[in-house]
Amino acid sequence: MTRRKPVQSAAWPATMALGDFLVAYLQRAGVSQIFGLPGDHDLGLYHRFGAARGLEINSFSHEPSVGFAADGYARSTRKLGVVYVTYGAGGHNIVNAIAGAYAEQVPILVISGGPSNAEQEIAKIHHQVKDVEAQCRIFAELTCTAQIVSEPATAAEQIHEIVSTILAEMRPGYIEIHRDMVEVRIPIPKALREWSGRFPKAPSNKRKRDEAVAETIRRLCEAKRPLLLGGVKLYRERAEKNFRVLAEKLGAPVVTTMLAKGVFPMDHPLHMGVQMGSFGHPAIRKRVREADLVLALGAQRTDFNQGIARSPIRPEHSVWALDRRVEVSYHEYADVSVGDFTAALAASRLPRHVEKVQYYDNLKRPAGRSDSRPLSINDMLVELNDFLADCPGYDVVAESGDSLFGGLELRVPGDRLYLAQGYYASMGFAVPAAMGLQIGTGRRPLVLCGDGGFQMTGPDIAHAPRLRLSPLVVLVNNGGWGIFRPVTPSKEMLDLPSWPYAEFAKGWGGAGFTAHTAAELHEALRAAHELNEFVLVECRLPEDDLSPISRRYIRASAKKARVG
Repeated sequence: MTRRKPVQSAAWPATMALGDFLVAYLQRAGVSQIFGLPGDHDLGLYHRFGAARGLEINSFSHEPSVGFAADGYARSTRKLGVVYVTYGAGGHNIVNAIAGAYAEQVPILVISGGPSNAEQEIAKIHHQVKDVEAQCRIFAELTCTAQIVSEPATAAEQIHEIVSTILAEMRPGYIEIHRDMVEVRIPIPKALREWSGRFPKAPSNKRKRDEAVAETIRRLCEAKRPLLLGGVKLYRERAEKNFRVLAEKLGAPVVTTMLAKGVFPMDHPLHMGVQMGSFGHPAIRKRVREADLVLALGAQRTDFNQGIARSPIRPEHSVWALDRRVEVSYHEYADVSVGDFTAALAASRLPRHVEKVQYYDNLKRPAGRSDSRPLSINDMLVELNDFLADCPGYDVVAESGDSLFGGLELRVPGDRLYLAQGYYASMGFAVPAAMGLQIGTGRRPLVLCGDGGFQMTGPDIAHAPRLRLSPLVVLVNNGGWGIFRPVTPSKEMLDLPSWPYAEFAKGWGGAGFTAHTAAELHEALRAAHELNEFVLVECRLPEDDLSPISRRYIRASAKKARVG
């Protein structure tokens, strides 16, 4: 997949049209890809983005896909994701995708158009809900900063402040530029004209960092059964390599959270698997309980990570480093970043532990590959693991629902990525996020997606040929919202219309296969690997079949509901 090379940014004049400045600013900040949809209130910005200035526009059929694609791009590249939408109808459509990015700490800049001053003098204008500023107020609840750019004298500094905040906090931010502001000339301060395009991170407090490291090492020296827990902030802060060095020096087993699956190589001899509290693998649950010190780096304390129950990790037996805070049992060190803390630990002299570690999943390997037995979730996941081992190089993106839990059984070799909304868990994420990943990395993704999630945003895969993308989508077709069937009395409420998915894929410019057995899936995956276009492999599965973790999750959720 070839992409346009970024254009070298030129020196800025003392004044510029606001729209031209925004384009030049994003270019200097290293932005080369923009995700969006045009609309009447953002056409002025849209035309500027579309000019030959080193910015590539990636458009889809609906704003949720735009937001999820920008999310997948930002997660996989660790760069700023940028989306543009029109006012009202466009901005409100993208709300859910931006909410997910906020919850999972993904940096995305949302740029929205807006009505001119002349239009605002009319009592009501199209796309408006309450008053003109209502959309900005909505995004203030979903972002780390949301502002309307209305004062020419400070517009350049305001844009720089918003983007700096997004990258400092690693969460989405929002800029609204009304269409009569696009042509307004604004002053560019000298300091900004000389800006290098870099966003320096706030340094950690060295004294606090050193004290936190010293106390942690003392605890590690006392520990007999330490355990490392890796969270997604390690990847966000580019600290995963230091985390690996730390693990190898310490020699302790490693588990990750579900949001951080892939932050530590899944084929590394120290990797045990995914820690999910009460509905994780029994051997992992047991090892976490036995740990006399858990070193948790970059891991969020969420219900999924803790198994929808009280955390199995006791504060007195743990060190938690998250965002800019380190907690060593009940001692707290503020202004210490996860990245700096991990790097300092990795560079220190550490006690060496020796423990035989096994990677655990919940799959049962069948005696042979059947060409007659109906395909099951278990057999499908076994086949996918065999395929990933035989054909390395794929990043994996998993949808929510049973695909989220089933995807945790996949073992992606090497340093490839595994992406899923492991906390916010919005359906419709996977297919557009995978396309955003391939736009950003150039690598082919494998998508694990249910029929419910696919019917939300999956048809936007029709844009793949135009965008020169080739995702391999493995679609789990169980005819409905399968994860809720065990707890829903009226099963018909969960049914979905049956789509001819493989035929749709062919009609949209890709290739399609249907698999009823493990043998058919094996052949379909190998055939898909040889094709250069996007491929959809539809797996026909029983409607009551679920992945092992989903069954535990449902039981735990039902128990919690009864207790509540």
